[in-house]
Amino acid sequence: MKRSLTTSGVVLALSAFSTISSFAADIPVTDAVKTSGKLTIASSLAYAPFEFTDASGKPAGLDIEMAQAAADLMGVKLEVVTIPFASQIPALASGRATIAWTTFTVLPERLKQVDFISFMETGSVATVKPEDKDKFTKKLDLCGHAVAVQTGTSGDIAADRISADCKAASLPEINKQIYPEPKDSIAAVLSGRAEAWLDDSTATGYFEKTSKGQLVVTGDSYYPSPLGIAVPKGDKATAAMVDAVLKELMANGTYKKLLDSYNMGKSSLDAPVIYTDVSQLNH
Repeated sequence: MKRSLTTSGVVLALSAFSTISSFAADIPVTDAVKTSGKLTIASSLAYAPFEFTDASGKPAGLDIEMAQAAADLMGVKLEVVTIPFASQIPALASGRATIAWTTFTVLPERLKQVDFISFMETGSVATVKPEDKDKFTKKLDLCGHAVAVQTGTSGDIAADRISADCKAASLPEINKQIYPEPKDSIAAVLSGRAEAWLDDSTATGYFEKTSKGQLVVTGDSYYPSPLGIAVPKGDKATAAMVDAVLKELMANGTYKKLLDSYNMGKSSLDAPVIYTDVSQLNH
């Protein structure tokens, strides 16, 4: 996989965008994309089902397929630059990347650093061994237990929020175990080092399905939030391009087809939403 990916940085300077009339729709393509002929995205390729490396070593997953459809629509080549998930927002904030086509949970602390174009909505859930499913049916059931999370994810943040609720209820806080990738969190639960994996409901549901129930989702969905693609703070040109291309993918049926293929239709939106301020979020 990495042999086919470029290691160059994403073009940094973006001028006013222009519309290329030969495209399937009036997409306001940035000059950087038009000049390079590439839609360059940052991806960790380590967060199935959104982004991962398939058996043949090629980038795969919902985000990759959606980005490829966007590139096809604009008539440009998709270029994937591998950046670890926890480093993507710093890369955008510092100008080392322009689009992080990763399904970020849109959170207040992240909105201080970047803007988002949301195209899904979901929450965090606990995933456990089948024999423990009835043990963790409520949020406070996690209090005092070892919970595995991926660093910087919605599950990581949800664990802190649940711990605060545990403390308020005079219960022991969660014993949070932080891992670099979902596979490490999964391995922690399967091996018994942790009792639950807390992460986005779409990712955990996908693992439950593909693993044939090695781990199962239990309890409610906690802290529903929009999911989106991140762009540098204040980069209206790139945000407008991503927003427009997502609208077209929704209009032509590609969006629904892709979400349905990953069993994520329930997380779909009628239209993308550009988030630039914390006031747009429901608390």
